[in-house]
Amino acid sequence: MTADGADSSKPDRLTYAQAGVDIAAGEMAVEAIKAHVRSTFRPEVVGDVGGFGGLFAIGKLGYSDPVLVSSTDGVGTKSLIARLTRRFDTIGIDLVGTADDIAAQGAEPLFFLDYISVGKLVPEMIDDLVRGIAEGCRQAGCALIGGEMSEHPDLMSPGDFDLVGFAVGVVERDQILPRDVKAGDRVVGIASPGLRCNGYSLARRALLDRAGRSLDAPAWKGAATTLGEELLRPSVIYAPALAAIRRRVKVHAFAHVTGGGIPGNLVRVLPHGCDGVVHRGRWEEPRIFGEVQEAGDVADDEMEQVFNLGLGMLVVVAASDVERTIDTARSAGHDAWLVGEITDGHGNARVTRK
Repeated sequence: MTADGADSSKPDRLTYAQAGVDIAAGEMAVEAIKAHVRSTFRPEVVGDVGGFGGLFAIGKLGYSDPVLVSSTDGVGTKSLIARLTRRFDTIGIDLVGTADDIAAQGAEPLFFLDYISVGKLVPEMIDDLVRGIAEGCRQAGCALIGGEMSEHPDLMSPGDFDLVGFAVGVVERDQILPRDVKAGDRVVGIASPGLRCNGYSLARRALLDRAGRSLDAPAWKGAATTLGEELLRPSVIYAPALAAIRRRVKVHAFAHVTGGGIPGNLVRVLPHGCDGVVHRGRWEEPRIFGEVQEAGDVADDEMEQVFNLGLGMLVVVAASDVERTIDTARSAGHDAWLVGEITDGHGNARVTRK
């Protein structure tokens, strides 16, 4: 026995920290992110950071027949690029791209929740990640009202992390999109300057594994950015522009171009009696897509099924509304082009090269 009565023959008592979970670091991270979270609050947010659940007063919005719209997504293997470059302040913006899924159905994004899992909780990294999420929420106009961070020793290695986001919005029942899509409509494409969060497994294999490119080297000859910076270019948040377009024209459909590329997402808004056709060459394709294709010797049809090729959102409108749609998108800060049309058909979508 020791002087204080403890049994010295017993092994050291195990703590949670020795098991790999640092409660103190978690508390530090929560304190660090509070200002970021509060910066996203809307008047409808009830309470403050720290409750068991986020509260949002939907009755204050003034909808007559509201329908809630929800969506969830992650950032995928783009997180590996953030880890390799040790830059975590932009990938949270990508996470909020899921708010564009609900905006594509005509909804106003209201609030957002995040889930951050890590191998080892480092408050500075969490601060950077949540700073990006908050920036994305401010761009989308939605409040960050809840979240969770969890430390998973043994399941994940130190430095590993994953992000998942959950967005909720509201739309009047009679304004839910798509609606009234018909042959003769036109397709307007809104620019995406980078890959967003799609196709990174293929991009990494092509650029890093096959071509042996360095993330610290120029993205291409004469580029002002490194390859790492180009691959971490944050997603465009389209929700405010979509709301502005809906105010000016009768939108028949929005198609958010994510996994599945242009044809795989345009087909989701087509009625059975219509086809959608998008013509490559009618918009400016960011160079990063050509770099991926050349490095991996990727076929055209594979590129079209995996990447957005520079169009992050498609807008289906009547032919008479094309110019107004393009002007509104450009006024909101996005390049836009007439890129295709809706024809008679059987509910299929395709990309042509004419």
